[in-house]
Amino acid sequence: MTLFGTNGVRGIVNEDLTPEVALNLARSLAVFLLGKKSETDRRSAPVVILGTDTRISGMMLKSAAASGLLASGIAITDVGVVPTPSLQYYVKNHSEADAGIIITASHNPREYNGIKLIAEDGTEFSRDDEKRIEAIYNSKKFVGAAWSKTGDICFDQNCNDDYLAGILAIIDRKAIEKKQFKVLTDTGNGAGSLTMPRLMSSLGCSVLALGAQPDGTFPWRNPEPVPDALKEAAALMTESGFDLGIAQDGDADRAVFIDEKGEFIDDEIMLAAVEKYILHKEKGPVVTTVSTSQRFTDIAKDEEVDIYYTAVGSVDVGRKMVEVGAVFGGEGNGGIIYPRHQVCRDGAMAAALVLEMLAHTGMKASDIKSTVPTYFNEKEKIRLQDKDLKKTMAEITNKIIADKDEINYTEAERIDGLKLWFGSGWLLIRPSGTEPIIRITAEAKNEEDTLKYLEIGKKYVNEAAR
Repeated sequence: MTLFGTNGVRGIVNEDLTPEVALNLARSLAVFLLGKKSETDRRSAPVVILGTDTRISGMMLKSAAASGLLASGIAITDVGVVPTPSLQYYVKNHSEADAGIIITASHNPREYNGIKLIAEDGTEFSRDDEKRIEAIYNSKKFVGAAWSKTGDICFDQNCNDDYLAGILAIIDRKAIEKKQFKVLTDTGNGAGSLTMPRLMSSLGCSVLALGAQPDGTFPWRNPEPVPDALKEAAALMTESGFDLGIAQDGDADRAVFIDEKGEFIDDEIMLAAVEKYILHKEKGPVVTTVSTSQRFTDIAKDEEVDIYYTAVGSVDVGRKMVEVGAVFGGEGNGGIIYPRHQVCRDGAMAAALVLEMLAHTGMKASDIKSTVPTYFNEKEKIRLQDKDLKKTMAEITNKIIADKDEINYTEAERIDGLKLWFGSGWLLIRPSGTEPIIRITAEAKNEEDTLKYLEIGKKYVNEAAR
């Protein structure tokens, strides 16, 4: 059974993702940790930090995971409802923590939930370690502790406080406070409701908080902060004279932005703009995914730093950043990673960096897009409900490679799915790691070529979908 997708294990609650899955995944993690502990020190039980986002199924799945850990002799620190990066920061900074589990489905719809495993350094589990956990899960070779060796559980309500203090310690707080920004936040009833408004207030901003009541039914909007879900926030920007709008997904590991004119700032533009800002302060390697805009590459070349590409997913980006000692990285979906704080997507850290950038440069939010190269980007997703995505992607790849002369592309890459390079842009076709869809992304210097490349991708995916 394949468990892990692009970011952890996800599924519809009580259909794909049941308490039994959570129980046995936790038991698998326990076997993994006990195996590592045996190599060093077995005098104390491994410790797992456990938390959830606001989804109403979180307590059910957390309880099942806790049962699996405790039955295996693992100690637990329950940190309650927290953003994913808050739990990651806690794991990273507590020496007794051997791993973490966050119960979240991030941006997925209300009926979904998920389980993400965090390594002892606060990064997400590597792909290799995910495979090891999955092998244990499928083997069902779990361990049961003796009655006197079952795990203990304690509770710590300071996780979010420590996380916010960590951000405030490395950001130029005085520069932001001096500007007295007027900020609108839309946390969509997710875990960011407990942290983003507080962070903005701590930075001296005047804050209007939308959807800031934690509620796992997500009554305000869908958990994914896309423009269609942010219309109310966008309208308020101009009506009330805000300087910046900030919206987050369900587990607050991402942040997206609205300018003072009520216009959505493209995620790819913001990623490149913050990259440029960071590289002006500190030179070093940068890391991103194959799906990220060419803007990111252009800026890295302008700043004469090395750039590395990975498969889509913060797991892959983060691991590569650690490997190469990157100073910045991320994905073009609001997933900014700033390693001075921690090597993971972090929506609150991203928001603080954007405010610092505005404070230092004197720009308005609407000026940001003019600071990076211009590209046209189009995306499409095609659902293949009853298809084997891996097999279908292989068929698409083989057909496109065979039709190279007809398509007239110059280069093909297979880091993740299939990426084709053309004279003025590129086309990426890749299967989703969280949903039964194939994603198509096209980008070029002009809109005509972008749409042409997109149509090529749609043609081959639609043919395979029949």
